[in-house]
Amino acid sequence: MTTKRKIQPMTDAEDAAITRAAQSDPDSPPLTDAQLKKMRPARDVLTQALGKERTDALLKRRGRPALPESERKVTLNMRADRDVVDAFKATGDGWQTRMNDALREYAESHHLLSA
Repeated sequence: MTTKRKIQPMTDAEDAAITRAAQSDPDSPPLTDAQLKKMRPARDVLTQALGKERTDALLKRRGRPALPESERKVTLNMRADRDVVDAFKATGDGWQTRMNDALREYAESHHLLSA
């Protein structure tokens, strides 16, 4: 039996009740069509207000830049003997990288990788 909750689609009555509640909130009235048409992307507005350099710094993506697809690691789900995994884990942090290096060394020595 699965413990994953199933998401039930919202009924029309629930949708109408939520819409009424949102429209009755005086602190957050719904936007009009005219207001929606006037909206512009944040980058455009911020560039005018702050300049390109400050906008780029503000909207800079966090984290490491994405690698090209050919250089990305592949998530692998495999089974291995416990003693082998334990031996690599015992070498400390970076054991998965060392396991990858061992597999690479084997593949290269057996001419499984193209140069």
